[in-house]
Amino acid sequence: MPIMNNNLRIQTLTEKKLVGKQMAMSLSNNKTADLWRSFMPRRKEIANNVTSELISMQVCNEPLRIGDLNQVFEKWAAVEVADFTNVPPEMETYILKGGLYAVFPYKGLSTDNKIFIYIFGTWLPSSGYLLDNRPHFEILGDKYKNGDPNSEEEIWIPIKSK
Repeated sequence: MPIMNNNLRIQTLTEKKLVGKQMAMSLSNNKTADLWRSFMPRRKEIANNVTSELISMQVCNEPLRIGDLNQVFEKWAAVEVADFTNVPPEMETYILKGGLYAVFPYKGLSTDNKIFIYIFGTWLPSSGYLLDNRPHFEILGDKYKNGDPNSEEEIWIPIKSK
């Protein structure tokens, strides 16, 4: 059972420059593990990192259809950089535009989707906010440990006022 820290916060994100790898996928054809396996051995090639945090980002080309396991999106494995000089071969750049986000501290397995059922099924409908059509992402910091039930991350959900 995931631990959902009640310290959720509403935060305005400032623009971020990201460098990483991306792959098209859907929840029914999830290639996240393949993407990270291709990214992690090369992440140290990226210059000008702003932090040591990793960013796992989902970019939909249309509004998210909650519950549609076949909706295709771009999944990114990336890091934030100060600028786009010296981008390694076979890596791409992305400008994550600023905006309002609900930030959920999360402790548990990344494969446990109960946190997203809570966010989209309980929190969002009663929050006074609507889901915005911008990237969703997770910040994987020092306490993130893939496959560990004590792993910690932040889940960033794009929102706008109702």
